[in-house]
Amino acid sequence: MTTVRIRRRDGLWIIAPDDAPTVVDDTAGVDVLVLEVAGGHLTWSLLGEQVTPAAVIDDLALAQEWVWAVYGEEVALALDETAGEGEYRAEPALPDLAARTWRLGYARWAARWWPASTLDGIAPLDESLLEDEIATLSEECDLIVDGADAAPEERAAAEPLGRAEDYALAAGPATRAAPGALVLARGTAGWDWQRCPPGLLDASERAVSWEVVREAGATIVRVSAVAAPLSAEDVPAHLHPRAGIRTATDAADVPLVREGELWRAETAAPAGAEAGVRVHVYVPGVGVDEPQPDAENRRARIRDLVTARLRRTDDAPDNPVDAPLLAEIAAAASDSDF
Repeated sequence: MTTVRIRRRDGLWIIAPDDAPTVVDDTAGVDVLVLEVAGGHLTWSLLGEQVTPAAVIDDLALAQEWVWAVYGEEVALALDETAGEGEYRAEPALPDLAARTWRLGYARWAARWWPASTLDGIAPLDESLLEDEIATLSEECDLIVDGADAAPEERAAAEPLGRAEDYALAAGPATRAAPGALVLARGTAGWDWQRCPPGLLDASERAVSWEVVREAGATIVRVSAVAAPLSAEDVPAHLHPRAGIRTATDAADVPLVREGELWRAETAAPAGAEAGVRVHVYVPGVGVDEPQPDAENRRARIRDLVTARLRRTDDAPDNPVDAPLLAEIAAAASDSDF
């Protein structure tokens, strides 16, 4: 049994366990599962192992069709009361349906945030398998979703990247100075997953590499970013990543160009680059400028979580929350280099 708090905010009903993320939070973490449902949205914290969702409801009449199934009669009755704010026990009337709703939220999260990485050995998910399972789960959760979260087929035209079978595997060496060049500084880094669309870059903390070199009388910064496994080579120009290069006193910003398995850029070094630079890779208009303070730690924990899920696919539990997706089972059994 879980305790949830019901409160009103700006005309919305919010039902949430303590510290649970909601869609009205200022920022959303990369570990938050989000599902649009009839009359509102459900959210879960993946890293918090949260099974009971938080809900933000904008149409109470629609939401009452499923609130009882997910939270139980006590919460459903409280929402019908004018003074329904307070703490209540949440016990789903249909626990299997509630678990499958979590699974649908997780499948949709995996379609956006799965940290596929050649460098870290995390295999990509088969997009067709994932879309099929999302469609099946949407039907099983029809009481809750009821068309609110569009089926993958209806959204396909909006997806910026091609299908999995059209992609090629990515792997990448670091940048390399030309013979005779003097390497002044070099390093590797990760990137903020919220600043690029899915399937564009390898999710590793070693995916971005840079070096500052002195050659032919000029100081140059070279940046490379490893393309994601199964990433499209014909990415639309407006989704091409850029590299922001910063020193203590100066900055530069350059577009990255796809060259085989890498995205590359080269530019004149900003002042102070000889002491090293900070590089962030992003796609203009995607995400927000300021990453979460613990973003790198969250990314590491997500990698650990999905790696553990891939390793236990052989003895999959019956519980819909713990059982792997079909795409996860296929990824674990894949004969690729992962």
